[in-house]
Amino acid sequence: MNRILILFAHPLQQKSRINAQMIKSIEGLENVTINNLYNNYPDFFIDVNKEQDLLTQHDLIIWHHPFYWYSAPSILKEWFDLVLEHGFAFGKNGGELKGKTCMNVITTGARKETYTYNGFNRYPLNAFMIPFEQSAHLCQMNYLPPYAVHGSHLLDDNEVNSIARQYKADIIKLRDYDIPCSNFKKFEYSNDAISQLMP
Repeated sequence: MNRILILFAHPLQQKSRINAQMIKSIEGLENVTINNLYNNYPDFFIDVNKEQDLLTQHDLIIWHHPFYWYSAPSILKEWFDLVLEHGFAFGKNGGELKGKTCMNVITTGARKETYTYNGFNRYPLNAFMIPFEQSAHLCQMNYLPPYAVHGSHLLDDNEVNSIARQYKADIIKLRDYDIPCSNFKKFEYSNDAISQLMP
């Protein structure tokens, strides 16, 4: 059973529809830890030792966040800057995260078709994930394609509930089964990889 750490970063979670429901759907799951960064660090004073301990205790690290300006909300950047430090995550005497698996869970307001070379956003979603992927590479982690929910502003309540149920089912699969990382990387989205590669 994989131990999953979800680093949830949403600065306006009280106004969120899809992210709030997705997180609520997995609360209380065994071996799944939800680390709500904005709730835990409203002053942005991140407890580096605590965060590093959490990382070493888990197998799959998930950065769950809305897609803000083609990246992540600011607290997640702060988390990267402070927690993944030299001597812990990389460099001489680093390597504490070697062999762990990581991925982004992202919600976007825009539809999926806008994230193509011919679409409004000019690039596929994976192109915007390169800083995360390279950070994972530096830390010797296995980076999976993003798990994405597009068109979040256009979803009705039934669709939101359906997506939250599917997210819970997918998190349970990621927890309960070996993750075929090399095969996942053949997919644009981890959503599709999970549905096609895992029981």
